[in-house]
Amino acid sequence: MQSFFDKLYQTPQWLKEKSWFRENSSRRHFLKSAGGAIAIASTSSSAFAANTLAKSLLSESSKEKQSWRSKPLWQTLNAVLDHLLPASASGPSAQEINALQYLYNVIHLQPTDDAEISFIKQGVGWLNGYSQSQLSKLFIDLNNEQKENVLRGISHSQAGENWLSTLLSYVFEAMLTPEIYGGNPDHIGEKWLNHQAGFPLPQKGTRYYELPGAYRISDKISPQAIKVENIPTQTALKPRLKKRNTKA
Repeated sequence: MQSFFDKLYQTPQWLKEKSWFRENSSRRHFLKSAGGAIAIASTSSSAFAANTLAKSLLSESSKEKQSWRSKPLWQTLNAVLDHLLPASASGPSAQEINALQYLYNVIHLQPTDDAEISFIKQGVGWLNGYSQSQLSKLFIDLNNEQKENVLRGISHSQAGENWLSTLLSYVFEAMLTPEIYGGNPDHIGEKWLNHQAGFPLPQKGTRYYELPGAYRISDKISPQAIKVENIPTQTALKPRLKKRNTKA
């Protein structure tokens, strides 16, 4: 594929198997109504003023904190997430729920399908290609109105709609996930919804992808981060998990 508008594109199997995708017969309906948030909202420029990185992002290491966010891929994804859930008086923003950190962990720590990771990353290139073809600028260099028009533009393609749906689903996960997974700092999402999370909450070393025997070991996870003494050798040597399931 060269763009979101490739006529040969078909919704991939990994996306069809997503529970939120199966439960919404119309992807466009999901984009418009999921969680009461409009994916590509028409709001005043002041609503998008918060374009700085969150003050307290969780990270697996302090060294990563100083490097990956400055890369063009993550700068673009950060701008998209900001636009999908902007700063607002009515609820927390993508910045406040640490949506970017959560997405980073999905790609680098969680056992996420390689095809999905590729789709997310390729979408950044397609987005910038479309932005340049329309406005001769990269997406991060657009003003708020231009970003709105570009995102609406790609949403008219099946691939673009799927890409936005995928990112939006992770925005909602970041809002409600236990903080150890990278989002929802200080239970901000739960407090907004007046929701009491279940207990006990997972800690580092007991996240769903770190539980002995519950999942195959992903090569994204450092062997030092997992207690392997209770995992059979043949299980440890199996290839990485290709599908994500519901988190603990």
